[in-house]
Amino acid sequence: MTNTEAKAPVPGWLRMVLRCDRAGSSWYIGTGFFFAPALAVLSPWPTLTTVLWVVIALAGLWLGLLGIAMATGLAMVLRRNGEIDEDYWRSLLDYRNAPGVSAPQPVWSTPHSRPASV
Repeated sequence: MTNTEAKAPVPGWLRMVLRCDRAGSSWYIGTGFFFAPALAVLSPWPTLTTVLWVVIALAGLWLGLLGIAMATGLAMVLRRNGEIDEDYWRSLLDYRNAPGVSAPQPVWSTPHSRPASV
């Protein structure tokens, strides 16, 4: 991309969709650990089991719709020959104190430590 080309703007709603998808996916996986034993305990009562399956299905449908919206927004950027820079993705992951993209990231966390030798 040259300096004369303008960057294609990222749709404003895409940030919200990406954050909701990230949060929703983590909640969906996390609550799976709750729903598995709950379904086992409530299996003698078919009505409650059905209610739990409906809740699981609706949450999955919501995540599917978010995935379609996410793909649509990213496709809109790509159709305009746009590029989403690294800072945009880092802002979605809440890297507040992260060094710039061009700065190399150390593999270990403490500055004076070194990797273990084999």
